[in-house]
Amino acid sequence: MARHLPATPIRRRGIAALLAAALLCTVTATGAGAQDRSARQAQEDSTNDPLEPMNRGVFWFNEGVDTILLRPTAKVYRAVLPDPARTGIRNVLRNLRSPLDLANQLLQGDVPGAANVIKRFVINSTVGLAGLIDVAAEKGIPYEYESLDQTFAVWGVPEGPYLVLPVLGSSSVRDAFGTAGEFFADPISNYASNTDRTWISYTRAGLYAVDTRSEYLDALDDVKRNSFDYYASMRSLYRQRRDGWIRDGKADMTQMPDIPDYDNPQ
Repeated sequence: MARHLPATPIRRRGIAALLAAALLCTVTATGAGAQDRSARQAQEDSTNDPLEPMNRGVFWFNEGVDTILLRPTAKVYRAVLPDPARTGIRNVLRNLRSPLDLANQLLQGDVPGAANVIKRFVINSTVGLAGLIDVAAEKGIPYEYESLDQTFAVWGVPEGPYLVLPVLGSSSVRDAFGTAGEFFADPISNYASNTDRTWISYTRAGLYAVDTRSEYLDALDDVKRNSFDYYASMRSLYRQRRDGWIRDGKADMTQMPDIPDYDNPQ
């Protein structure tokens, strides 16, 4: 029969030491877990991307579409059309967006900005040959992109979580609603739909996508080549560029390439 040793002071101190060590390990592990959770929460808050797994899946789907279709088309577009022709197309697309830019300037309470939109449209539609030449910019009235997302931001509407939309790309809940609102409010799209001329909308959207992609071929290739996490880099660039638009270009954009946001025309 095994003998039970008496609980001597030395033995009791040993047991207490073991219990203290076990408790310390438990507290340390719990603290480390809490720190990990805090770090993950802090990262989620800073990126505003709680839907990241889903967004990454859509992002790589879009990358596949870009690799197979959009990027090759943009390369051919840039190779075939000289710079002046591409600039003229870009000017026309901006001129066609004047009604939306004007509405957003007014909704934001920017009367001088609204006046500039009207001046640009009149000058470029007449002297600028239907917008082919940006004569207004040469006269000191540069183009200023305004969107419903910017208007919502000025009104104090929260941006909501970051989203990656199929084909359209980087967005947010607020930006997605703004894009949908502009689609239904755009007079050119409404005219095309109501007169069975939907080819106008398709042609305009296709030209915008290809022209914008061609403009940023080198910049996007450079970001993709030098990014440790291409998805995270594009998310950061989208948010910085959008914040710059909301502040009318007052954000610090000097340390970043100008990356397109495919769901927001410029």
